[in-house]
Amino acid sequence: QLQFVESGGGLVQPGGSLRLSCAASGFTLDYWPIGWFRQAPGKEHEGVSCISSRDGTTYYKDSVKDRFTISRDNAMNTVYLVMNNLKPEDTAVYYCGEVLTVKPGSCVYDRDYWGKGTLVTVSS
Repeated sequence: QLQFVESGGGLVQPGGSLRLSCAASGFTLDYWPIGWFRQAPGKEHEGVSCISSRDGTTYYKDSVKDRFTISRDNAMNTVYLVMNNLKPEDTAVYYCGEVLTVKPGSCVYDRDYWGKGTLVTVSS
């Protein structure tokens, strides 16, 4: 299993911003399409945003479009998720990991393993 380290979560007020980082541990990220996922309390994991390995194709869940931006810095072996205009419903533990395919309208993944994640809490 590929290992990732998520960081950057925290407590933020509604309307605030955070930048999450996903660092690859022990391997090179270059060739892997990567996704961000989240699990809210009492809910299943869901895909939030994904980015392809080479051509920069991105996918966003409808509820985060125009608020979240995914990017990757292969030189830093890291994928980022910038989250703006955060809402209470964005509260969740956020995870990252490799995915199978990324298209503008879809992100296909098959995961049964989740790392430690990073907690994002949006509350006033």
